Amino acid sequence: MTYTFKVSLQEEADGRWSAWIDSLPGCAAWGYTKDEALEALREGTALFVECMLEYGEPVPNDEVEAFEDTVAIHP
Repeated sequence: MTYTFKVSLQEEADGRWSAWIDSLPGCAAWGYTKDEALEALREGTALFVECMLEYGEPVPNDEVEAFEDTVAIHP
């Protein structure tokens, strides 16, 4: 199964990037570049989903448009 999540990105005043997934509260990361933030979020999201599955919690699967930033996880 593949889970797809819509990612929110924001460039901070100091030039760093923040990335988070609204449908997974608390799942967030940052990086010095947009790509670095997305990679850190991808890694964190994989662990987040793994824990949800381990504890039997339902995992949301966002409906996303083709042009949106996304993270796909294959647990």
